[in-house]
Amino acid sequence: MNSIITISREYGAGGHSIAREVARQLGIEIYDRDIIRNTARDSGLDMGVVEREEEEISRTDAFLRMITPAAYVDRRETIHEIERKVILMLAAKGPCVLLGRCADAILNEANVDSLNVFIYADDLHRAHRVSELIDSRNPTEVQKVMKRTDAARRNYYQQFTGRHWGDFRNYNLMLDSGALGYDACVKLICDAAGALR
Repeated sequence: MNSIITISREYGAGGHSIAREVARQLGIEIYDRDIIRNTARDSGLDMGVVEREEEEISRTDAFLRMITPAAYVDRRETIHEIERKVILMLAAKGPCVLLGRCADAILNEANVDSLNVFIYADDLHRAHRVSELIDSRNPTEVQKVMKRTDAARRNYYQQFTGRHWGDFRNYNLMLDSGALGYDACVKLICDAAGALR
């Protein structure tokens, strides 16, 4: 198996857990926070700054960039460029799972073959998982966090790829983790990775 696997996911759909198990079963590396750490190290920025800024691109940011493109300095552009280099460096090392960070588009643009997966689930399944992640049983708070996180991921992906996050045309495999369950998602991804030789 010589596949590089990228996994994009809706918040609360279990993408991180699935990615970790895929990597374990295939005996390959998984990169998620490692990308942030390498980015922070290479940029000299505080890791907390990188984590906060890399996915939080709001409509206000986009508006400011449109009306004052020369004056608007966006650290996220720098962060993304460093992350792009880190992702390509990690992919060059060999088979791995890359979680988020526009890895699918970055590898595609660099003509690096990869199995690109998008994991989603219905709101009920996601809300249950998110309530555990944020340790809250308040349905309003859970919905707010889900929407905010997905919007940040969608905006980040669209800004840096020009593509629509979650559009089936960007992926080889789209899996509903709520309907299928995590184990079936892991098996399908491993089987698909084995088919790409």
